[in-house]
Amino acid sequence: MSTSQVPPPILVLSPDLAGALKNSVEATLLAIIKKNRHTRYFSESPVFADFHSALRKLGRGNDADISDDTFLETYRTAIPLTTYDSYEPFANKFLGDTCQEDDVRDMFSPGLPRFIAVTSSTSKPKPKFYCRYQSPNPLRYVTGDVGPTFWTFSLHYRQLVKVQNRNGNIISTIPVGIGSSAGVRMRHGLEVENDHLNIKLAGDWATSPVAVGFIRDYRAFMLTHTLFALARSEVETICILFATSAVDMIRYMEEEWDTLITSIETGELPPWEGIQHVREYLQPHFPPRQDRAAQLRAIGKATEQPGWLGEIWPKLKTTISTCSGVFSIAVPKLQFYLGHNVQLRSLGFATSEAQIATVYDPSDLNLFKMTPRDVIEYLDAAKEENASSIVPPWLVEVGKRYEIVCTTHDGLWRYRLGDVVEIAGFDPTDGTPITRYFERRRRVVITWMAGGILTERHVTAAILAVQDTLAPIAEFTAFIDSRSGVPTLAYLIEVHGELYPEASKAPMRLRNELCRLNEEFDLQRMRIPTIRLLEPGTFGEYRQWRIEINDSGAGQSKVPVLMWDDAAREWMLARVRRELGVDSSGGAVQG
Repeated sequence: MSTSQVPPPILVLSPDLAGALKNSVEATLLAIIKKNRHTRYFSESPVFADFHSALRKLGRGNDADISDDTFLETYRTAIPLTTYDSYEPFANKFLGDTCQEDDVRDMFSPGLPRFIAVTSSTSKPKPKFYCRYQSPNPLRYVTGDVGPTFWTFSLHYRQLVKVQNRNGNIISTIPVGIGSSAGVRMRHGLEVENDHLNIKLAGDWATSPVAVGFIRDYRAFMLTHTLFALARSEVETICILFATSAVDMIRYMEEEWDTLITSIETGELPPWEGIQHVREYLQPHFPPRQDRAAQLRAIGKATEQPGWLGEIWPKLKTTISTCSGVFSIAVPKLQFYLGHNVQLRSLGFATSEAQIATVYDPSDLNLFKMTPRDVIEYLDAAKEENASSIVPPWLVEVGKRYEIVCTTHDGLWRYRLGDVVEIAGFDPTDGTPITRYFERRRRVVITWMAGGILTERHVTAAILAVQDTLAPIAEFTAFIDSRSGVPTLAYLIEVHGELYPEASKAPMRLRNELCRLNEEFDLQRMRIPTIRLLEPGTFGEYRQWRIEINDSGAGQSKVPVLMWDDAAREWMLARVRRELGVDSSGGAVQG
């Protein structure tokens, strides 16, 4: 559907639409309950004991004796909110190199998972693992049918789990890695058992051959994808998972511009570290292209004029990336390089746990239609954090904020994602809620800020509000700095260009802005935040570092708004080039 054909969300559901939505959601919920109620996790975890007890009290021993209404009512009244704490012991059974089929079959959903998705460990050093099964009605990949696509796909996995039957035969090999890699594999039939053949394929669905997806080094991964895309003038679409990674790509392309052009001209791959293991599979797909190299030389490196990427790829129409939440910080720079004639579109809303929503209006980077594939419920962000505060989709209110709670075909039950959305309206065709991403729910009560509650939303809004004093922000993170004895909000930033002349006033303005955003904060008692300017390219290097220590794929590495990992914080602090609001002892200067 084109942008002009997208109907605006309606603000109130008609009785007919509300009824149709209710029937659709309940039908999906019933299918999930009946499918997954006999799984190991749902049968054995104590968090679901009330559900089973309620059915036993009714004297209903099997599914045939239980009405649909009874299933639905028992779910509503007896299934609590769940977190990874209840899920983890069962997921851990898969994490040995070899598992016994009897120990893992039907764990979260019938059968064995197709893959195990790993979180990026953005806010915590310990990753989480989620078993993903082949669900019904899989969502079509967001890129759809487009022309030549510069797509930075990754095929990396951190582990292969082999499942052994009673006879000692391996009956399944399950990759453990990032969800986007598994999605590529499932869509294009790239089974891990056939990787010795897959690595030789041209991959006609992207500008890069399949072998590029096996590069683990982040910089080499981005540069090699870029090299193959630069060699093609007819690229129409760019698809990069995160907008911040797209900006990394542009930086690397500028830094290696001469090397890239020479390589395209000669047909010889550059001697980059990190591609040695795939070089022999890449070279056959990389002939010399003297004419294309001459075109790129004539274009030259980026200038102060917008639209450099549009000059490089004159047929470029669309760039697709995750642009909401923390990734929105990269949007201005990305749009500058794309120019006015290339549409920037959101990639959608997906997590390691589940597919949450698809793009509703391609012209809006933060407007999503919630998925009908699983059951999404809404935990009122203004009420107590328990199941009594859950609101079904047909009763949510426009303008209100809710934490997403999902029950999925893959075996999650009222699982708290921690992501808060704001209801923007409803799809006029089927009543499905249309949402905007708002923030992570994780809250930190800062007593030294007069008892006020600091949210990631506050942290983000405050630093963006002082850009006119500081400098245009390229990327940032923050942490609670307690090293001087008194906790202080500390920012780590990269900027475009140089700091403005009055940048030293930014910490004081930050304090004032935080107090404006939350009136609970006491201006007189709040310590002045600190700002540390990082070396250019630090966040790209950070993504590389996180990928290495987590053994995650090059396609997945995010920077948190608030950084809680001590090792990550110290890594960042070692790359500071200038400090604002910091005294000689490393503490915050107080006004």
